[in-house]
Amino acid sequence: MQKKINSAKGKTWSGRFSVPTTELVKTYTASVFFDKKLALFDIQGSLAHAQMLSEVGVLSQKDLKDIKSGMAKIKKEIETNEFNWSLDSEDVHLNIERKLTDLIGDAGKRLHTGRSRNDQVATDIRLYLRHELDNIQLYLLELLSSCATFAAEHFDTVMPGFTHLQVAQPITLGHHLHAYCEMFERDLERFEDCRKRINRLPLGSAALAGTSYPLNRQRVMELLGFEDISRNSLDAVSDRDFAIEFCSCASILMIHLSRLSEELILWMSPRFNFIEIGDAFCTGSSIMPQKKNPDVPELARGKSGRVIGHLMGLLTLMKAQPLAYNKDNQEDKEPLFDTVETVSQTLQVFRDMLADIKVNKANMEQAAKEGFATATDLADYLVKKGIPFRDAHEIVAKAVLNAEKRGVDLDGLSLDELKVYSTLINKDVYEVLTLKGSLHSRDLPGATAPKQVKKALNQTLSRIKKRLGQFQARASST
Repeated sequence: MQKKINSAKGKTWSGRFSVPTTELVKTYTASVFFDKKLALFDIQGSLAHAQMLSEVGVLSQKDLKDIKSGMAKIKKEIETNEFNWSLDSEDVHLNIERKLTDLIGDAGKRLHTGRSRNDQVATDIRLYLRHELDNIQLYLLELLSSCATFAAEHFDTVMPGFTHLQVAQPITLGHHLHAYCEMFERDLERFEDCRKRINRLPLGSAALAGTSYPLNRQRVMELLGFEDISRNSLDAVSDRDFAIEFCSCASILMIHLSRLSEELILWMSPRFNFIEIGDAFCTGSSIMPQKKNPDVPELARGKSGRVIGHLMGLLTLMKAQPLAYNKDNQEDKEPLFDTVETVSQTLQVFRDMLADIKVNKANMEQAAKEGFATATDLADYLVKKGIPFRDAHEIVAKAVLNAEKRGVDLDGLSLDELKVYSTLINKDVYEVLTLKGSLHSRDLPGATAPKQVKKALNQTLSRIKKRLGQFQARASST
């Protein structure tokens, strides 16, 4: 069990002050309660900094050896929840530094040479977010694969397409799900682009103006796997654009998942009865024994607001800060950490849930027969016979009114009844008034013809396979 946080020792910067901070202020200003999540990344950054300091002659080889040995012990204590986190040391950085000094003496005090907590924490957050973003991209690829596989199984399953939640035109379930695949691919592209701006090294900027020590920032960049170094020390220590950008990308992703959630919830309701979500992803009612509630998509729909709220919080946090670092920035971590956790969990549960959905094909097809879904096809038929589209639109609208009064679909009207609206209508009209005829007529890239849907999904699955290969290659190289 993790040891209790204490506040017994003095602060590392207390030499400047004649009156100690109160216990309330200690608690109010401390971040160790949450930023200890950065501990292993703090150690990673410190070891790279120490290696570089030894190479430029600021640290001796003995100091470097002692630092490595001490950090190994601290890392083990943290991983086994044996590390004694101190409130008086206020944050993850000073807790680790104090423990290191207790273990190895003056070498621990020398580790902070040439850096500040300002560039240290900026580096730690980037290391943390890069690591978590790589995991999120993997989960997103797995979700995308699950969605595309599900869609491919239903490339020709007929369902109604909706606008304004009213039946519009026949489509296939595969085409509908492929729309979400497209959204998720764009999410991947955004995260990949965001990673480039995360992967820049602030360390070496010190408090705000750089340092007089002969640091080799390129060497630290290489040791930590960054792609570039920051180009301005003021910006480097105060910038949180990368966290805001990540939360923006995460918010867009959660909006996509929320839209999908809304549809799954509707489709599972008895009024639609299009699908059944697996029992493992639903719950029952404490009072109504018949209930099967789609809790996972409902909760994801709610959590999207939570993630969007974190984005708004970070934007507000940064909107009036002068250069350079301000204590306000301590408030960047909790929303960022929670966004990472929420998105990661949501992606994983959706990945599994989409593989455990049963489709009621008969109900979907029956629903597509309602609402005059082939009305546009009849208008297009008349246009191809030479009637201007606006005139064809009016003709079909009148035919729909008649069919509605009769309680039949358009293909339920006889040929003689249809000819009342236009003598150009012949018996071949019934080929376009059927659901299959409507689907197959939309035979162009991006449209809902089953062969086009199948082709598009095969291309999506091929891109997923390629992306997974690239992702795995990058993971193995780091």
